[in-house]
Formats: sequence, structure tokens, C-alpha cells
Amino acid sequence: MKTRCLLLWLEGPLQSWGADSKFGRRDTLWFPTKSGLLGMLCAAMGASGEQRELLEEMADLDQTVISYIRLTRQKSGKTVQHDSEPLLQDFHMVGSGYDDTDPWQSMHIPKTMEGKKAVGGGQKMTYRYYLQDAKFAVILKVPDSKAKIFADALQNPVFDIYLGRKNCVPTDFVFRGIFDNEKDAIAAAGNIAAGKNLAEDFRVISGEDSKGESFTINDVPVQFGPVKKYRDRRVTRIQK
Repeated sequence: MKTRCLLLWLEGPLQSWGADSKFGRRDTLWFPTKSGLLGMLCAAMGASGEQRELLEEMADLDQTVISYIRLTRQKSGKTVQHDSEPLLQDFHMVGSGYDDTDPWQSMHIPKTMEGKKAVGGGQKMTYRYYLQDAKFAVILKVPDSKAKIFADALQNPVFDIYLGRKNCVPTDFVFRGIFDNEKDAIAAAGNIAAGKNLAEDFRVISGEDSKGESFTINDVPVQFGPVKKYRDRRVTRIQK
């Protein structure tokens, strides 16, 4: 299959890319996931439902994520790098404050598996985690036949696009070009970073590489829709 490379720029005050979250604790990885990025593309195209055929076509195509951090020039002339901002923990009460006698409000209160009222009330505590002030370039390989479709959708999205969750709004243009190879896309990403006075922090590449730490994440979507399904993939984080 002939492929092209999409360059995406992901920047915003908050980002959250979950790969192994539970109801009460919504974690985030330190980089964008494949499932999150493909979900963004589907939202941009207005493609709802399971999308099994599209996801199968995209499943084994590589993606490279480059994380950037800010540079500051001191009065002495020395340039220093800022460390990554710490995670933000956001505390939520789900299901509280609703009137259970009102049919519409009652639907917002968590129930038991049988759909009955929970003992002691349906209010649940949840903790949600976000990356702060993160900036990523993503080089996403896509089928040549889909490259222009994805590009047009990202520039004129049917549904709003977010950086992992609906409250994570991008603050810069996401689509940054179509390239014939990854090398050219990475060079273009470097130019964007230089213009923003940013330096590379780390990369996450597909597969195993002796230059960094390899690990498995469960972020390859097999099926979207009400019943979501995923499978594993190996990635390697390479520190700059």
C-alpha cells in the first residue's frame, strides 16, 4: 500500500490521552495515543459508528510523536530548557445534584448493572488527569487514497476536534501538511518548533528500538461506537 505522511501539531493548555483508564480514575499517557488520533480523524470526517473497515486499514501504519518543551534565554545569554509541566489532577463528583424524581435528570445518576438505584445513592467520585502546556508534533502514516480526505476534514471538521477529551481544545492549527516521507515531515515539525522557541524533549516511535525504552500499550482501535475494542502495539520512547 502506498502511504503518505500527515503532520499534525497538537498544542493546548490541557491534553489527555488515556490508554488504560477506569471509571473512577481517568489517567493520561505522556504522549498522544493512536486511538485518540484516529478518533480525532473520525470526528473531523463526521464518521460515527464502529468504523471497523477504516480502523483495520489504519491499524498497522506507523506514527511518530515528538514532544517539545519551551526554551528561555536568560539575561546572561544562556538558553535553558523548561522541564515538562506536572500533571493536573481534576476531581469530579459524577451523578450528584440531580433530582431522581425527574426522568431526564435521573438518567445522569449512575445505576447498578440492573439499572436500579445504587445503595446509598448513585454519586461517584472520579479523578481525571491532564498534561499541562504540552506540545506535540505527530507524523501519521495514512493510505495515499485517504491523505487528502483526512487533510480536508481536519481543516473543515464536521464535529469539533479535541486533544483527547472534549475539554482539551487545541490553541493552534492541527493540520500542518501532507508529505511523501517521514523525514520531510519531521523537518517541517522542527521548523514549527523553532518558530515557537521550542526544543525536542522525546520521541515515541512505533515498534522496538535499542535507542530507547520499549513497552506495550493497548491503543490500537479495532472498533469504535458504543462497544469499543482495542488491541496492543509495541512502541519505543527515545529521550533527546
